[in-house]
Amino acid sequence: MGIFKEHLSDLLSLPKEIMLNLPQITLIGYQEISIENYKNIIELTSEQVRINTSSGTLLVAGQGLLLRSLTSEHLILSGNILKLEYLL
Repeated sequence: MGIFKEHLSDLLSLPKEIMLNLPQITLIGYQEISIENYKNIIELTSEQVRINTSSGTLLVAGQGLLLRSLTSEHLILSGNILKLEYLL
């Protein structure tokens, strides 16, 4: 089903993150990260945030991490972001 949706997305020129429910991650320098289409937050500390997404767990590591904005579909973290890692 995923391959069909991916081809349909290409055919209709629709963004894959919408058709496949993939997270869209935007990093602004090393001070802010915006994540859309996430499932839930697994862990939240000032040094590490683990976020469940449809494509695995996203680990954001850094210093002074702060959850600045949170809705059911979008979150924004700020702080000194040192590492992004997908844990499958």
